[in-house]
Amino acid sequence: MSFFDFLTMIGGLALFLYGMNLMGDGLSQASGGRLERILEKLTNNPLKAVLVGAGVTAVIQSSSATTVMVVGFVNSGIMKLEQAVGIIMGANVGTTITSWILGLSGIDSSSFFVQLLKPTSFSPILALIGVALMLFSKKDKHKSTAIILVGFAVLMFGMDTMSGAVKGLRDVPEFTSILTRFSNPILGMLAGMVLTAVIQSSSASVGILQALCATGAVGYGAAIPIIMGQNIGTCVTAMISGVGASKNARRTALVHLYFNVIGTVLFMVVFYAINAVNPFAFMEDAATPFGIAAVHSVFNIAATVCLLPFSKGLVKLASMTIREEEIPEITVEEDKTLGLLDPRFLETPSYAVEQSRSVATVMAGLAEEAMNLSMSLFKEYTEEKAARVVALESKVDTFEDELGSYLVKLSAKNLLGKDSHTLNTILHCIGDFERISDHARNIKEAAEEMHLKKLEFSDKAQAELEVLERAVHDILQITMLSFNEEDLALAKQVEPLEEVIDGLNLDIKQRHIKRLRKGKCTIELGFVLSDIVTNFERVSDHCSNIAVCLLEVSEDEFDTHAYLDELKRDDNIDFRGKVMTYRERYQLP
Repeated sequence: MSFFDFLTMIGGLALFLYGMNLMGDGLSQASGGRLERILEKLTNNPLKAVLVGAGVTAVIQSSSATTVMVVGFVNSGIMKLEQAVGIIMGANVGTTITSWILGLSGIDSSSFFVQLLKPTSFSPILALIGVALMLFSKKDKHKSTAIILVGFAVLMFGMDTMSGAVKGLRDVPEFTSILTRFSNPILGMLAGMVLTAVIQSSSASVGILQALCATGAVGYGAAIPIIMGQNIGTCVTAMISGVGASKNARRTALVHLYFNVIGTVLFMVVFYAINAVNPFAFMEDAATPFGIAAVHSVFNIAATVCLLPFSKGLVKLASMTIREEEIPEITVEEDKTLGLLDPRFLETPSYAVEQSRSVATVMAGLAEEAMNLSMSLFKEYTEEKAARVVALESKVDTFEDELGSYLVKLSAKNLLGKDSHTLNTILHCIGDFERISDHARNIKEAAEEMHLKKLEFSDKAQAELEVLERAVHDILQITMLSFNEEDLALAKQVEPLEEVIDGLNLDIKQRHIKRLRKGKCTIELGFVLSDIVTNFERVSDHCSNIAVCLLEVSEDEFDTHAYLDELKRDDNIDFRGKVMTYRERYQLP
């Protein structure tokens, strides 16, 4: 093997690993978070959990990605530890599909149709289709498909390049000598474990082993221990993801490790015990890509069948390893919601965007609750209600900090068009949610001042204020509903009502001045009233910001002033008609 053959092998390995990563990213993008939702929901039955774990992993081509996702689910409280065990076992089975696909490269026949089955024969066509989709299609779905096709083609090209480069090693005695040492089960297992731990993918390390089969010097006696070690090495990714996580999340990573270690030990003890009594004839044969795929699958299926009935034992073993008393990890619903922003989900951006949207929806609800509660304090002031408004405002502040930081990290990922729109919308809106809660606290303080000083508005001022409160309550409800359901038709109803609220604000202040001149109101009450209606008007402004953001981001534009200028033109009959309808509904007495 020459120096240039070595360079070719390194290049082939790089392409192989890149292609595998690219294909996994494409498959994850194409799923749009659906696979993660399946993982999240269909895990009540252990057998069903195994099938779901196997299916999802077969699609995204990475047991490590599935396991890390499960660790994230457990850490955020979405999934229980007991539910995670079956998925982890299934993930080990699902990852073997990659080795079967790669095994197609070992097909050897002169038949034209059989040759067409070889990935090296059809992958150039897939690459051409993928590149064409990348260049000429703007649809997210087509771009995801293109990434999958190009990723698969690059993977197979890298695999073929590696295989061609190492063929010369069959005549190198030193290489054969090294492989002979791997026939020692312990050494072979350690080699497979280290290789997989370094590249953090059992599928990739199995693929490398299949490429080495081209030398003809890799016998089953050396390949089988390496495959066993590869299953243990793949646990490194999950163990790393468990660092700094909750106890149950760390236990989930341990379950993954224990499953593979126990399965490997059992398989090797049984296999080599039988081999010692009745030696297997195939152990000296040269391994083939299909043979390695078969061993990989048989081991993982056998380990799952043997250990699934003892899944509770694995949970107990992990709990014994991390012995601290179980402390309730989530005591408040809002805290559970923030747990959805798990950093592990950033590796599957579509799902992370969906989780972020769920958190933003809760945040919107908290801000709306704070505002409605603060308005109710004018009719019935209680310390409990006032304290709740303060607590809600503080919680919304926390949401803004946590969600904002998470979205900044998420924005650095490769997002599809729809996901990018959603992320931009949330980023623009969370500031408005936070300001609405601030105004709710301001209104609480105004109500508190009136309660402590025993101040009361006149009947006319109170009636006017109630009309404005009703309008603010309605604009809040419409805005939050349009955000939660991404309803653009509802969003278009916000701006006309905001204009009406601006008018009510001015009218109420002017009426107060008239009452002040007639001696029917005091300056002190006037300051309080002005403060209240100004906060109401500011809340409606923030509702307008949210609605405009929904409409503008959907059009890939964000010029608020231009949009509002166009909307409020005198010849916009539809807008003027909505304004008149709202004015009739919210008339001051």
